[in-house]
Amino acid sequence: MQFNGVLFFPVTPFAPSGTVDTSKLREHIESRLSHNPGGVFPACGTGEFHALDIDEIRAVVTTAVSAVNGKVPVIAGAGGPLGHARAAAKVAEEAGADALLVLPPYLVKGPTDGLVAYVEDVAAASSLPVIIYHRANGSFTADAVARLAANPKVIGFKDGVGDVGLAQEIVSAVATTGRTDFQFFNGLLTAELSQGAYRGLGIPLYSSAAFAMAPDIATAYYRAYIDNDEQARYRLLDGFYAPLVRLRDQTPGFGVSLIKAGLRLDGLDVGSVRPPLVDPTESQLVELKAILTAGRELVSS
Repeated sequence: MQFNGVLFFPVTPFAPSGTVDTSKLREHIESRLSHNPGGVFPACGTGEFHALDIDEIRAVVTTAVSAVNGKVPVIAGAGGPLGHARAAAKVAEEAGADALLVLPPYLVKGPTDGLVAYVEDVAAASSLPVIIYHRANGSFTADAVARLAANPKVIGFKDGVGDVGLAQEIVSAVATTGRTDFQFFNGLLTAELSQGAYRGLGIPLYSSAAFAMAPDIATAYYRAYIDNDEQARYRLLDGFYAPLVRLRDQTPGFGVSLIKAGLRLDGLDVGSVRPPLVDPTESQLVELKAILTAGRELVSS
């Protein structure tokens, strides 16, 4: 499985009644496909996996698979309590997803052997290949990732920790296994800000929540990135991504909340975030709108 382009993590729209709005989700995904994402990752972090029940995950992944219609791979989230993770893996397979992103287990922090067993258990719950998500209480050692890479169903590693030394060790450890099909992703919040460094580690791919909100800006950054146009890349970093990160860091959970707010500002009513996340204040919305305007001015200039 190959990913060529920005990795798109769609939001999960909610109707005023609080239910998942699959028609808005389809519109959201279809409107981004013309920007050529490398893959679509529904019901993951940006899609509020933590707040979805199994039936909602099924609806989200089914809608995403239908909307994408085979154009690019669809990778669904599976994680949390082990039983929930297994069930999410099964419904993703039934919905037609191409792979799973294994999110961290719920609450407890187990030893390395336990984390390896967790990934293997989720992988065994379906026939789908899996990508490891290295984050929070799901933090892996280089040896653990190399052990998991011995399983051909484990096809990738997404780094959400940000320890560049450990990330380099993991890339090197997987290389010693002889795997040439194993793929690495930068999964830090607003990954564009750190992707220049990650490329140097041998991690060329990155997830982009900004793509869900502003695909024109995110695609312009990606073009500059792959063309090694550092002047254009730094213009977008300084004029759009850095201000967005400063706003994001004002409130926990804004890595998701701002994306949904930006979609609403652009006319797609995807609803609010679910608790424990919160929506931006009016003053924060004004700031977000100004950041988006500045980013689009840079793209058009």
